[in-house]
Amino acid sequence: MAYQLYRNTTLGNSLQESLDELIQSQQITPHLALQVLLQFDKAINSALAQRVRNRVNFRGSLNTYRFCDNVWTFVLNDVEFREVTELVKVDKVKIVACDGKSKY
Repeated sequence: MAYQLYRNTTLGNSLQESLDELIQSQQITPHLALQVLLQFDKAINSALAQRVRNRVNFRGSLNTYRFCDNVWTFVLNDVEFREVTELVKVDKVKIVACDGKSKY
């Protein structure tokens, strides 16, 4: 089963809202909507694993961390993100990291 993290992105939320509208107008069944969401989970995880090659370095102060169900969660304060030519500073960031090598 694919991670469902990306359902809370702008794209994932828009998809869920569209599916809800289709269910309300009885154009699709809730079962079909669930199948679409499961396919979205697989597709987005696969696309990010295979197509994204950019790297960003970051540095900050570790506030809290947790490891539960094979998922790392980090909360960092005063974080600097660096790409080759850009620097972005933020006060606080939450990073959720899952095993990207799992096969679905």
